[in-house]
Amino acid sequence: MRPYEVMIILDADLEEETIRAAVDRYLEVITAKGAEPGFIDFWGKRRFAYEVKHRWEGFYVVLQAKAEPPAMEELHRVLSLADEVIRHKVLRIPEEVYGPPKGAGPAVADA
Repeated sequence: MRPYEVMIILDADLEEETIRAAVDRYLEVITAKGAEPGFIDFWGKRRFAYEVKHRWEGFYVVLQAKAEPPAMEELHRVLSLADEVIRHKVLRIPEEVYGPPKGAGPAVADA
């Protein structure tokens, strides 16, 4: 299994419960394909430097998982089709950077 990091920018107009439910659905997609979900970090609302899809704000979520490529390809497909997702990026990361950021306490991570 390979380590991946996924950055998802969701519509900032959504309720936080809706965002957490959407992230849970995305985790179910990769778990069904045999992936192991890892560290999840809810960054919250951030202002964009420029307008993206007629919006100036987005809710950022970063999640990590260990998976085989087909699981992440399916996640990419699901995120591309989701109406609530403004942007997303799936990255394969080195093994040594997988997990919570160094020095991050429990207040940073919200799993």
